[in-house]
Amino acid sequence: MNRFTLTLAAAATALTLAGQTFAGEQYVDGTGFAASGYDVVAYFDLPQTPLGTAQPAAVPGKADIVAEYNGARFAFSSEANRDTFLANPAQYAPQYDGHCAYGVSKGGKVPGNPNLWRIVDGKLYLNITKNVVGFWEEDIPGNINKAENNWASLDPAPSSDRAIPKFTSAAPVK
Repeated sequence: MNRFTLTLAAAATALTLAGQTFAGEQYVDGTGFAASGYDVVAYFDLPQTPLGTAQPAAVPGKADIVAEYNGARFAFSSEANRDTFLANPAQYAPQYDGHCAYGVSKGGKVPGNPNLWRIVDGKLYLNITKNVVGFWEEDIPGNINKAENNWASLDPAPSSDRAIPKFTSAAPVK
C-alpha cells in the first residue's frame, strides 16, 4: 500500500474509534423527525426478542420534547429520555444515520424503518423491511462488519426518497 492509502485507512479507523461516523445527515422522513419521531432512547429499555421474531413496538416521541443532532430533530417520550440522549447522542442515535443497516452492508443507503430494529452491542440498528430483517439476522456480526467497511465510503448525499415499503408513520409524534 502507498502512503496515501495508509493515511486514509488510519483516518477512517480513527473516526470509527472516536464514535459514530457520518456519511451525511441523519435520515428524516415526512414526519420531519429522525426515526420517524420515535424515542431512540426508549429502544434501550424495551426487551429484546429472539432472532426471527418481531421486536416490541417502538415508543412514540412527543413533538414538544425534542433535541437536535446530526442535522435532525429527534423526539422523545419524556424529558428524562431527551436529557439522556443529549448527554451522549452517538450512543442512542441509530447507526448509519438511521439508514437500513443491511442496505449499508450491501453498499447503499435506503431508509431505516423504526419498527424494524435491534440493539447489538449497545447500538441501535434499523432495517427497511421484514424480509431484509431475515437477511440481516442470518449473519449480524458479518453484516455489521461489511456495513462498517462500506459506511465511510458512501456518498454523503441523502438516501433514496422512496417511502419505506409497507410503513406509514401513523404520526407517532404527539
